[in-house]
This record gives sequence, C-alpha cells and structure tokens, in this order.
Amino acid sequence: MTEADIYAVLAEIFRDAFMHDVALSAELTAKDVPGWDSFKQIEIIVALEEKYGIKFHTRELDSLHSVGDLVRVLGGKLPR
Repeated sequence: MTEADIYAVLAEIFRDAFMHDVALSAELTAKDVPGWDSFKQIEIIVALEEKYGIKFHTRELDSLHSVGDLVRVLGGKLPR
C-alpha cells in the first residue's frame, strides 16, 4: 500500500468522523482541526483497526503527534 493509498483511506475516515472533508497533510495535528479531541482520536484509530484488521499498541499511539506520524505507523503495519 502506498502513502497515497493511506491518505485516501484516511480522508474517508476523517470525513466520516468530522462530517466534512479535512485537508490532510503530514503536518496536520489535532489542534488544527476544530472538534478533534480524544474521542475523535479514538474513533479514527478504531476505524483504522476495523478496516485493516490491525491493532495499535499504546507505545504507537503515544507517538502520534500528527497525521504524518499516523501514516508512518499505519504504513509499517500494512503489507507493501
């Protein structure tokens, strides 16, 4: 799966979570998106876990500070 593929899936998940399109970039953080709180973070993570049949470890979740971090961690869990 390419980085572009991951961003396409994330765009769908963010659209579902926030009820509107979110312009995703590697630098985007929760503070940049109104309504992105801990509950939305959980919603995004659970949606990714369900979509790909994966589990994130606490250490991985603690390392997520931006969408780029999420793409990096997710990319490491998916087949290439």
